[in-house]
Amino acid sequence: MNTLTTYIKNAYQELLYKVTWPSWSELQGSAIVVLTASIVIAIFVWIMDFVSKNGMMKLYEFLMSIGG
Repeated sequence: MNTLTTYIKNAYQELLYKVTWPSWSELQGSAIVVLTASIVIAIFVWIMDFVSKNGMMKLYEFLMSIGG
């Protein structure tokens, strides 16, 4: 039990005094980067899905027209 108490105390001390927390402006900048990257990736995936769906439909229509 003593080792658990020591561990918790040391973890608390480390979080307070040894960890470097970002400033508010750094945090906002990082959030904007993550948001922008997420939107760009979502748009890219949507475009790939749209092209794939329509491309496959055109391919199936073509194959049905020459096969039947």
